[in-house]
Amino acid sequence: MVKKLLVDVDCGVDDAQAIMMALAVPDVQILGITCVQGNTSVENVCKNVLRVLQACDRMEIPVFKGISKPILGHVLSASLFHGHDGLGDAPDPNAPGLELVQKEGAVSAIIRIINEHPGEVSIVATAPLTNLALAVKLDPTLPQKVKGLYLMGGNTDSRGNTTVCGEFNFAADPEAAYTVLNDYLCPTYIACWEFTCLNKLPWEFCDVWLAQDTAKSRFMKKIFQNSMDMRNNERICKELILGPGFVPCDSFAMAAAIDDTFIIESDHRAVTVELTGKHTRAMMVVDYLDVLNTTHKAYIMKKVDLEKFKELLMNALK
Repeated sequence: MVKKLLVDVDCGVDDAQAIMMALAVPDVQILGITCVQGNTSVENVCKNVLRVLQACDRMEIPVFKGISKPILGHVLSASLFHGHDGLGDAPDPNAPGLELVQKEGAVSAIIRIINEHPGEVSIVATAPLTNLALAVKLDPTLPQKVKGLYLMGGNTDSRGNTTVCGEFNFAADPEAAYTVLNDYLCPTYIACWEFTCLNKLPWEFCDVWLAQDTAKSRFMKKIFQNSMDMRNNERICKELILGPGFVPCDSFAMAAAIDDTFIIESDHRAVTVELTGKHTRAMMVVDYLDVLNTTHKAYIMKKVDLEKFKELLMNALK
């Protein structure tokens, strides 16, 4: 059975890894890729997605330009972990141009695609959630037609990677994260920041992964070089709580959408987002006491099949 996905990204290197993972799975169909401001400008995000699709010879997949700033308009500068352009500042003279981006906007495309395939499409969101938040405001019936929502973002232990208590995707647009977690009542799966760090892979695996003699592996090695250089920077690694290891954050959410058996253990809890705290704004709130008085609960990933994960990553570059 073909799994239909709609992917919402702010295409840094980790988004590129997630997209390439999905493109390598025969029974996965990506109906569209929507772009949003995040790791870099929305224009760069569109360019980056087109570069990834070109590297995978999948230019038939439509790319849609989305929102260029968060709901409240305060743009949060991303870390340079992925480079200024989001893809490691690796020049590409043959990169596709923005004229290949669809004329239809991302928010409109999300609403249209979900309505054309009610109950069949899962959304994988690895970026600030501005596009999804605006989509549900324009069409409040949207979530009941979504098969599943897979997010990379948020945190469970109040440990931020951008603010004191905020993970980047949620901190970049807290109002959007709040809206999505509260209004999308479809089955929701979250790969939060601490979870991805606790499930890091050895750098030795990364070296083997990139050593595959293929055009895709050479593309990935080129765009990932900047991030790999960062692994030797102790200050940056400490700030990002990375520690020693390869953390392909966005690929965890994608792997869950691809393979239902990938998640071995999860917490089933009501979640929301703090919007007003001086130090806790954008922090994901996990309701362990059932005081939020909501019947909708998200599946927060705790343990996954890392061998299956490695296989999906390896296949992505074959």
